[in-house]
Amino acid sequence: MQIAIVGLAGAGKTTVFNTLTRGHAETGGYGGLQLNVGVVKVPDDRLDRLADVFKPKKIVHADITYVDLPAPPASSEGHVGAEELPAEHLARLRDSDALIHVVRAWDSPANPHPAGSVDPARDLEQLDLEFTLADLAMVDRRLERLRGSGRHGTPAEREANEREQVILERLKPALEAGTPIRDVALDGDEEKAIRGFRFLTQKPVLVLLNVGEGDLGDAPALVDRIRAGYPHQHALVDALSAKIEMELGELDADEAAVFMEELGLEASSLDRVIALSYRLVGLISFLTAGPDEVRAWPIPDGSNAVDAAGAIHTDLARGFIRAETIAYEDLLSLGSIAEAKKHGKVRSEGKTYRVRDGDVIEILFSR
Repeated sequence: MQIAIVGLAGAGKTTVFNTLTRGHAETGGYGGLQLNVGVVKVPDDRLDRLADVFKPKKIVHADITYVDLPAPPASSEGHVGAEELPAEHLARLRDSDALIHVVRAWDSPANPHPAGSVDPARDLEQLDLEFTLADLAMVDRRLERLRGSGRHGTPAEREANEREQVILERLKPALEAGTPIRDVALDGDEEKAIRGFRFLTQKPVLVLLNVGEGDLGDAPALVDRIRAGYPHQHALVDALSAKIEMELGELDADEAAVFMEELGLEASSLDRVIALSYRLVGLISFLTAGPDEVRAWPIPDGSNAVDAAGAIHTDLARGFIRAETIAYEDLLSLGSIAEAKKHGKVRSEGKTYRVRDGDVIEILFSR
């Protein structure tokens, strides 16, 4: 899973990247062309508790790849800003599963906003507009081809082109009205037909308001206000102070606890943002546990037992017999698989079983 961190120049997105990845990418470049990549473990207390039971050789968390991308240049007549990004950067952006849109909500006379004033709603709308224009340009180019060469080819190819054209002609007026594609009701077949375009406004987005240290107490109200004005599908809104979180990450546990107490913080926002990232793309985790390893396996919510088997190895999906399944809470309370079996808490599930978050699963398969 890959999530792109985006934002206008000066929003603090590289500081957010450093916060999430415990990285040390250079900050303060006001939208330079540096691309930063980091991998983060998804926090999951269940793994630590299962490790206390099974004493495994290793613990393996699910992970997320974060990509910190430069701000796109502003669009102008005949020029779409997002499409002017370097090819590698644009490919990373389009290939990402979701976006974290960092929006500046802090003020500083020493580091003034490039636009002259701090206005999170305005900045959010501005970058959304850039991504909308990029998607609209792609739709226009593809429709032009479909209206010409799309009428050629085999009957099956012409039929596929006609279906695609109908979908794109529905998306075009929505984009022209500033509506992101994720707000357009598409069925499964329609989404599959346009998947290859990797539209930017179709991606789920976490709007992350980057507040100043002195504004932490006002952050919940700001989140509520921005959320009320951003009623889009597959969108979440949250806040953190990236500068404070990065400073916390550089302290040991005792020093961090003292610092948070001084600031009136009950916990770091880091784990919450990572968890929201995971939720953003619709993932859950099923677990495997034994003496070799305790591990979280990410799968899309709604996956069945065969999908879970395939996440571990394709051979398990191919030779699937059944899934021996127990809820994490039951396993933890009973203390072992053997005790869980005695109490009838281990279930034998077939191919169509819908896996639940926290299921501890053993796949039985034929070789």
